[in-house]
Amino acid sequence: MKNYLDGGEAIVEAFRRLDIDYVMASPGSEWGSVWEAFARQDADKADGPTYLSCAHETLAVNLAMGYSVMTGRMQAVMLHTGVGLLQGSMGIDAANRQGVPMVVVSGESLTYSEQEGFEPGPQWQGLLSVVGGPANLVKGITKWSQAVSSPFTLHEQLIRAGEMAQRSPAGPVYMSVPIETMLHDWTPPQNPRTVPKPVLPVPPAAEIERVADLLVASRNPAIVTESMGRDPEGYAATVELAELLAIPVSESGWSDFTNFPKDHALYQGIGNPDYLHDADIVLTLRSRAPWSPPGNRPAGATIVNIDEAPFRSHMVHQNLQADIFLEGDAVSTLQALIAAVRAKGVDDAAVADRQARWSKGHDALVARKQGQVDEALAKDTISPIGLCATLGDVLPDNTIYIDETITSRRPIIEHIDFKGPLSFFSVASGGLGQGLGLALGAKLAMKDRPVVSVIGDGSFMYNPVTQSLALSEHKDIPIMIVVFNNAGYSAMRKEHHAYYPDGVAAASNASVGHDITDVDYAELGKPFGFYGRRVEALADLPGVLKEAYAATQEGRTAIVNVILDEGAPATR
Repeated sequence: MKNYLDGGEAIVEAFRRLDIDYVMASPGSEWGSVWEAFARQDADKADGPTYLSCAHETLAVNLAMGYSVMTGRMQAVMLHTGVGLLQGSMGIDAANRQGVPMVVVSGESLTYSEQEGFEPGPQWQGLLSVVGGPANLVKGITKWSQAVSSPFTLHEQLIRAGEMAQRSPAGPVYMSVPIETMLHDWTPPQNPRTVPKPVLPVPPAAEIERVADLLVASRNPAIVTESMGRDPEGYAATVELAELLAIPVSESGWSDFTNFPKDHALYQGIGNPDYLHDADIVLTLRSRAPWSPPGNRPAGATIVNIDEAPFRSHMVHQNLQADIFLEGDAVSTLQALIAAVRAKGVDDAAVADRQARWSKGHDALVARKQGQVDEALAKDTISPIGLCATLGDVLPDNTIYIDETITSRRPIIEHIDFKGPLSFFSVASGGLGQGLGLALGAKLAMKDRPVVSVIGDGSFMYNPVTQSLALSEHKDIPIMIVVFNNAGYSAMRKEHHAYYPDGVAAASNASVGHDITDVDYAELGKPFGFYGRRVEALADLPGVLKEAYAATQEGRTAIVNVILDEGAPATR
């Protein structure tokens, strides 16, 4: 019986030393040595990461991403050579855009059955070889992409890759590991080091003092934030600075986290509020696109950008218009800025005046939204606003919402009452088909909190639905899936008509790009014993949502197919 350590053990040991919790896998035949290392880990009852087989590459990547976003802990993903890498590439690209650290590995063969005594399988020559190697396939969507150079460098190269992934700007890294390297014997290092956590840089103290002076002297400061709520500490620091100086806070239209309490008197909503053009200083906190159009900066304000990596290399056009960059760990920077402002002292009278002014602005925002809710709840049918308001009323305050919608995105952000940090996440990518994996990853990380996937019918159709539901059942990861069903690809029809407002299609409110297969999504969970209901009447909605929530508390995923009144399909 072969019992010596080889490259598979080198890989698993690298994951242990990187403190990885899960290896999310949709693997192929090249990974026998890693499976043997996991078998050895189980037999020895040794500590190490949990191997989680996902049956789909995009699902594996999104699981890792959802888990990492909720915990702040990097995970590993194991795929099948170039073909699996391509299948998972949309999720890898999303992690790159989102700045989520991740170690992705896949295999390859170097000998193609020509090595005497070793047969990797004829598929490697006939089907699976990649000219230039698999690493070339993801160079543009990873932070670093490389083939392992030898069995003697494998272990440390993987550790180095994981360390790089976590350094600023964080992002996914990829390594291709040949079968021949994995099967080669390996000797563990005699004096293995403890892999240190990354220490993120902060801006020079003089620059922080400079911005603190501007804030203390400001009469009309403002904050625009997009992703500050990714860290609970960032959420708290944003609240603390806003309260210290009575600064109004708005969220960018591309917000991917909840960044500030919606019921706070200083919260002024999302988008481009008019008052920004009266501001004398605007802090943009982790905002890759703080306003739209990109060049529409507040003309009279000093723009201060606070971000780890303000210039996103994945964006073709980015027009931040900043006058000052506080580049470094955004949370530490904000905390240092708060300390500097406190040390200088604040004008209490000016703060009180701003507090009163922005409280009125917040009250007006609340009244406007409440009017929209009242109108929606007066209907018999279900509108996106009515659905969002009902979700907030029915579900617990600690619910986490994972958004993958297009036309319902704004109602979701405005009218679901998210509570606290990490209560909302929407991936910063244009690639649909990731929402279910992200929700399952979030639930895997936050087992004690309800997780709801709010997802459009078009987005739902792009997801690996069967694999996601199977994983939910087999690994006991119950989530609620709420389908915002507007009976088609409404975003596509909207853009079509915007380009041709007087066109033939617009005249009949039609578009061939809008059509979608009409499926009762609630029925898809039946083979797994899940709860499923289709609901069309607003009066029935609260009861159905309560039943769905109760099902998740019993350990069953629930699918609620909500027929919206904007283009609903015919009743079955």
